[in-house]
Amino acid sequence: MKKLILAIIGFSLATAPVFSQSLVDPKGEVRLNFLNTIFLGSVELGYEQFTSSDQSIGVELHVNDRFGYSSAKNGRDFSVTSVLASYNFYFAGDDNGKVYVSPFFKYRFGEYREALDNTISITNMNSGYIGLIGGYRWNFNNFAFGPFASIARGFSQEVADKFSAVEFKAGFNVGYRF
Repeated sequence: MKKLILAIIGFSLATAPVFSQSLVDPKGEVRLNFLNTIFLGSVELGYEQFTSSDQSIGVELHVNDRFGYSSAKNGRDFSVTSVLASYNFYFAGDDNGKVYVSPFFKYRFGEYREALDNTISITNMNSGYIGLIGGYRWNFNNFAFGPFASIARGFSQEVADKFSAVEFKAGFNVGYRF
């Protein structure tokens, strides 16, 4: 199954520049980070409102969010949701695809439970994060897709003690522009 998914992604990446078509002045985009949905069970939905051809304001909702790529196995349970707001800058490309960079603020709320030696440890995950997302977005017949990676600094000592003050994430978004 993993080989099939990687083959589909590889084919998409290889053929996207050949078959891409220009969009005519999109006003918005809705998207889903489908890789994290498949591998982590985290649903990450986003919306972008374009302010110009190379800038947009984005909002995302992450349901069943995880810290980085921490799993929820072996007595560990994330009951966490987060909201992310970003300002996106598109450059170095054409109407078929562009590199983008997005400074963002993310607020995560909920709790993390872990069973340790017949006791339950609860970590309050309420925390703000400031970070940067970078990626590439291809456009094909109003569909937008591409990889991204982010790094963020959290401001909760309790979360930093349990996980880390710095969080890395990556994914692959699939969306529709309108």
